Amino acid sequence: MSAMDHGLLSAGLLHDETYRRLCRARDRLAAEYQAKLSLEHAAREACLSPFHFHRLFTSAFGETPHDFVTRRRMDHAKRLLAAGESVTEVCFEVGYSSLGSFSHKFHMLAGRSPSEYRREVRKVFGYRIPWHIVFLPMCYFGHFAGLE
Repeated sequence: MSAMDHGLLSAGLLHDETYRRLCRARDRLAAEYQAKLSLEHAAREACLSPFHFHRLFTSAFGETPHDFVTRRRMDHAKRLLAAGESVTEVCFEVGYSSLGSFSHKFHMLAGRSPSEYRREVRKVFGYRIPWHIVFLPMCYFGHFAGLE
């Protein structure tokens, strides 16, 4: 449990049972991030209305359910790109149906296109596949590429 989560519970802002239901819904979102799981389904998992679920999820975890799922997708995309998969394969694997939408969102969150990201990872780690590269923060690559 993070400090923010603990702070919300100790401040009495979230009832223990409500927090457990939110965590259950977050776990379902995390497990099914590649699918098009709707806000209504996630809210139903937490036994809340979609409006209250969105509001409580955001206050409990510091990000909206959509931002949470997007972050999970992009983290998985980074691992797949680092392993040498093509941008198109990665796009569909993480749940996007449009290569343009995927590339745009990836660029917004990672600061570079998926192809550039894959090239930078290869510069650092080489071309040998199948390396199973652990996700590293972008600041790490920026430091070694002289981007800082």
